[in-house]
Amino acid sequence: MGRVPVLRDEFREPLRAQRDPLAESSGRPRSNREEHRRWRKQSWLGRFVSTYGWRAYALPALVALTVWVIYTTVTGTSVPAGEEDQGPAQGPPTLGAASTSIVGAPPKGLTQFDANLPTGILPDGGPYTEAGAKTWHIVPGTEAKVGEGTTKVFTYTVEIEDGIDTTSFGGDEAFARMVSQTLSNPKSWTHNPQFAFIRVDSGDPDFRVSLTTPMTLREGCGYEIPIETSCFNPAYGPGGQPRVFINEARWVRGAVPFQGDVGAYRQYLINHEVGHAIGYQRHEPCGENGQLAPVMMQQTFSTSDNDNARFDPEWVKPDGKTCKPNPWPYPIP
Repeated sequence: MGRVPVLRDEFREPLRAQRDPLAESSGRPRSNREEHRRWRKQSWLGRFVSTYGWRAYALPALVALTVWVIYTTVTGTSVPAGEEDQGPAQGPPTLGAASTSIVGAPPKGLTQFDANLPTGILPDGGPYTEAGAKTWHIVPGTEAKVGEGTTKVFTYTVEIEDGIDTTSFGGDEAFARMVSQTLSNPKSWTHNPQFAFIRVDSGDPDFRVSLTTPMTLREGCGYEIPIETSCFNPAYGPGGQPRVFINEARWVRGAVPFQGDVGAYRQYLINHEVGHAIGYQRHEPCGENGQLAPVMMQQTFSTSDNDNARFDPEWVKPDGKTCKPNPWPYPIP
């Protein structure tokens, strides 16, 4: 037999491709055992960060955001989506407050006020009844509940002062229909799930929406500043009935800031005075120049803070802002 050739050491390695064909050494590099020992000695948090890198910092923020979204969804405390959806800015209403104070009329004591404010005067227009009988009749008809009413379901009647001739604006039923359709509109108060309304025509309602002549209204709302206005009187007359006074003169002729849009003004008048009846006791200033006015702004007189500060100096400051007329608490699209 011939001799078996002896292989050199470099040919005894198994046949395999190098990981890096350009590297000088062949085969798999040896693992760094010291580095692995240090990694095993790390805390679980250290190993987590080493493994996932930037994701380790993003995950806690994502968990916190998820918890916040769930909380705000359940409690209803999320930040409003937009300015047009915020509604009254003065905060939650005062429900069930025992008070006899008239809400909505100009405050007493403004003896130096100029009653000839151009935007506050009653516009020219159709005829209205100067004085009625100081009694009211309920317009027959009921409406089913509108709104969720998670906090309060308000009952109301629609009433006309005896002596008013309503034929020039459609009759008693036309007035009642305007009231109920305005309050059932999703841009009105039932956009807030706290509130619901039921129209009734008997019993003892939470408030009475009452079309009233200017002379009777001066008794129910006051007339220290000689400008036609409307108001909410929580305890009017011998029985102390909560009454939303709607001035017939304004119902017929509207207000200067609404530039002849009597329909929109009537919606504003209902929403504003009912807003007082359901607990929004004070007036709002213009939020931002050129935006829609808050419904609780005294838009009958003006949509300018400089003007309304003279009517309501406690809550409105003369900051030069002027808003656009708006009849709705929640003027959503």
